[in-house]
Amino acid sequence: MPGSIKEQEQQHLDGVVSKIKDAQVEAKRRINTAESDETGIRNNFQNDLRIKTDSYTGMMETAISVRQQQQMLAERQNSWQHATSQLATLKRLQKTPYFARIDFHELGEPKSETIYIGLASFSDKPDHFLVYDWRAPISSVYYDGGIGEVTYQTPDGEQAVDVKLKRQFQIEDSKIKTVFDTEEAVGDQMLLDALSEQSDTKMKSIVTTIQKEQNQIIRDTKSDLLFVQGSAGSGKTAAVLQRVAYLLYRYRGHLTAGQVILFSPNQLFNDYIDQVLPELGEHNMVQMTYYQFLGRRVPNMKVETLTERFAENESTSQKRINDVINSLAFFKAVTTYSNHLGKEDMIFRNIPFRGKNFISAEQISEIYYSFNENYRLSNRLQGTKERLIKQLNRRITSEMKTKWVEQAVQDLSQEQINDMYAGEAKESDSDDKEFKFLARKIVVKEFQSVRNAIMKNRFLSINSQFVHFLRSVPQIINLEKYGISREDWQEKIKQSIDHIKDRHVRLSDISTYLYLYDLMTGKKGERAMRYVFIDEIQDYTPFQLAYLKFSFPKARFTLLGDLNQAIFTKENSKTLLEELSTMFDKDKTRVIQLTKSYRSTQQITDFTKHILTNGEAVDSFAREGALPTVSVQPSMDQALDRLEAQLAFNDSERETTAIIGKNLEDCRALADQLNGRGVKATLIQSENQRLAPGTIIVPSYLAKGLEFDAVVVWEASKVTYHDDDERQLMYTICSRAMHQLSVIAIGELSPLFDQVPEKDYEIVK
Repeated sequence: MPGSIKEQEQQHLDGVVSKIKDAQVEAKRRINTAESDETGIRNNFQNDLRIKTDSYTGMMETAISVRQQQQMLAERQNSWQHATSQLATLKRLQKTPYFARIDFHELGEPKSETIYIGLASFSDKPDHFLVYDWRAPISSVYYDGGIGEVTYQTPDGEQAVDVKLKRQFQIEDSKIKTVFDTEEAVGDQMLLDALSEQSDTKMKSIVTTIQKEQNQIIRDTKSDLLFVQGSAGSGKTAAVLQRVAYLLYRYRGHLTAGQVILFSPNQLFNDYIDQVLPELGEHNMVQMTYYQFLGRRVPNMKVETLTERFAENESTSQKRINDVINSLAFFKAVTTYSNHLGKEDMIFRNIPFRGKNFISAEQISEIYYSFNENYRLSNRLQGTKERLIKQLNRRITSEMKTKWVEQAVQDLSQEQINDMYAGEAKESDSDDKEFKFLARKIVVKEFQSVRNAIMKNRFLSINSQFVHFLRSVPQIINLEKYGISREDWQEKIKQSIDHIKDRHVRLSDISTYLYLYDLMTGKKGERAMRYVFIDEIQDYTPFQLAYLKFSFPKARFTLLGDLNQAIFTKENSKTLLEELSTMFDKDKTRVIQLTKSYRSTQQITDFTKHILTNGEAVDSFAREGALPTVSVQPSMDQALDRLEAQLAFNDSERETTAIIGKNLEDCRALADQLNGRGVKATLIQSENQRLAPGTIIVPSYLAKGLEFDAVVVWEASKVTYHDDDERQLMYTICSRAMHQLSVIAIGELSPLFDQVPEKDYEIVK
């Protein structure tokens, strides 16, 4: 690269940085002014405000004065927030104002244009942009095309431009390290440099290296369902986080981060990605796991955890039952059952009051079914509640005459009487009036528990109703078609009843339980949510997806995952696309496949893809590295020696290592053994822990979505991994590695590696 081009570009960069610094000074001045003005307004407010309550006019004057002060404070607060936000953006831009330049000619314009693209827009005067935000429509040209004619989408429709130059920069602390011109969207050198970096405990933004296919995901605004099938390390999660940032930019003023929700595989992953959006100047969206989404609604029940779910050893009949419970057919069965409840079989509970029934379950049922059959369940329930509240209000007068109320009035102290009259005129002319006043107060207060029970639907019995539904399933679904006997289903009902009694519920049951409750009570879902993102979609069941679609009826869905990594749903994940096609409008559904893996070296990608038998296509990006190593040791001690040697080598390469065991029990045992040998390693036992720098030991099901410099597959023996349906699990474990992959087994290597060609790995003694 001629020095003159680099020098010219550095000169331009120096000019931009100088103007960014000027803008920082101005932003700081506006912050100080806003703070000073706010302090002045507050002081004046305290000194000048005279509350006038002697006349209506005086009260109005006071109210207007207070309102004016509030408006002035709000204006200063907005000014302060805007300047503070702008200053934060300018500080980010100062070190690396931009990463790309494009020169293009727009048809009909007299001359070509040059624009620079960075993490945020920056202009030194109105409509004079020195840097364009990577999300601006014109920036799409950088990601989508090469040199020559390129079209891009604008709010006014498609626009064509003739691209003359694409130039990329690597800038650190306001200094250009390298400049290179390319005909590609993102030059291989820039991507290679980014991929060769060491991993971190936090995911980074990928805006400088977004690929063409990733850009399609980011900028899609038309699909109701965007399904991204991406191989491990294809950048699907990173692209989707940039998609959130793009949508917040594109619909600024109409969409907030609180209207976007991301369902992630575990809490560890939430912690790993939580810096990506703030790095781009956006607030984080709502983040939770499906387990948290359900668990928050049943705080008095213990929902099955990821660890418990992974440790389950299911019999053949249990697997068949789970297949039914997790299906779309079962979701429809719950809907059918709820329609039946409009006619009969709704189960009610007595509403108690002072040791007796305020109203019995039979009386509530009579009220409930007195409404016309055409009433929806929600309308029928609302009507029932209104009738019960009327009954409660009518009972106040008769209850005031009871003995317990008379005694309660007599037992009142003078202080309690004064409290009851607080804010109300005391009628001292009649003892009878005073008694009635106090009696009413006591009864209304005591009736509050009944009122709460009515308003919070406590007269419904969701537990009993759920069990009744399970007993009704054989009349709604032909279980024989699924190979389930009557005895197997009865056993399933018994297990569910036992779990509910223990206040413990399985993840598969809780979705059914809550969907049934929502239908019974007329809950319409969270209608304010506009975008739902679901990561690791292959581990969701059709029932769960249908329930999420029901729970967010106004939202557009982006689903991403790798059908090769289905560690919970296994083979059922293959039918997922078929099931999804029945839930969404086909004309507004888009499927994007990302087959190129960027995370791992070519050697690791080639090794891992052979673990799969008929996996989805996986292509490796041409990044060279060492061959994966396989070591089979005769004893635990020798395996630990080999592990220590590998950790020492990884440390010398400055690579952080994740030792991935199959389950938590194996990981705990290994942590104890390494500790006994004086080897430092952090054991990740739950998803609520944070990733720590250095060596970590983590169970396989918590490693989803994460990446590490080096991965050691611990105890990859035939004893530990013997089932063919564990191929997807082993593929998931191995594909976490970026630069180094080591497999250690005791005794005999797992047959899951039988199909890996010998040339794709190195045997280490």
